[in-house]
Amino acid sequence: MVKFYSSTDTYSYPFPAVTLAYFLRYPNPYATHVLSTDTVCRHFDEETQRLTTIRLHLKRSKLPSAILKIIPRSLLGASAGGDTQSYILEKSVVDIKEGWMDTESRNLEFTGVLSVIERQEFRRPVSATAQELKMWQGMEGAARRHGFINFGSGARVEDTGETTEVKSSVTLHSHIGEKWKKRKDAVEEEKPEKAGFFKSLTTGSLQSSIELIGLKRARRSQPNAKEGMKVVLERMREGGLVAVLEGMRKDREMVGENGHALKQGDGKNDVE
Repeated sequence: MVKFYSSTDTYSYPFPAVTLAYFLRYPNPYATHVLSTDTVCRHFDEETQRLTTIRLHLKRSKLPSAILKIIPRSLLGASAGGDTQSYILEKSVVDIKEGWMDTESRNLEFTGVLSVIERQEFRRPVSATAQELKMWQGMEGAARRHGFINFGSGARVEDTGETTEVKSSVTLHSHIGEKWKKRKDAVEEEKPEKAGFFKSLTTGSLQSSIELIGLKRARRSQPNAKEGMKVVLERMREGGLVAVLEGMRKDREMVGENGHALKQGDGKNDVE
């Protein structure tokens, strides 16, 4: 069984700003569950003008009570309150010449319980101007030199009326019970087919329940993800990259002081 969710949105900001904000989106007031972000590798192809980045995010999450009723905390490595930490692997490719960025994020832990793959496609409108292309190339040059963390205060985003389209999709697949079922089938392969049918039905029902819980969480998290991007974009518009970095610093301090998310409350900001 596989559960799937998709949505489309439009940001009222030009493509260069949106793609840059993507790399600077953690932390923000809607994603303070992200504890750390590390760049594993980054490569810019001079010929294709494509920037490929692989990053690793450490995120804190609160497991839904419905999951804890199905699976023991000890199996998930969760605390008494259902709190866990997990790593998310993110890969992104930005094509500067053609004006698109594709991203993919997937969980590296608990994949036997639930595998979650989130993909996003950012697209610059076909009518993008040469000025916008020049703006992106200037940002890209600074990004290559400084790793998206040290721009001048003048790199502000002007309100030009340009937009960026984004299509998001989340695929969820539970594998729980499959290994157990294979072992049982190997031992009991001589038993009547009817018994095997009911065992398969039980495993499938469990997987479907877990996928449905994950799907509901994905639907709830998408608005927060968009709002978090908008916060970063607005900071960029008002004060450039200096304002973005200052906002990130304050968000980190607030997380350290309170130990939980700023706006939505514990457990409601979880993306994966």
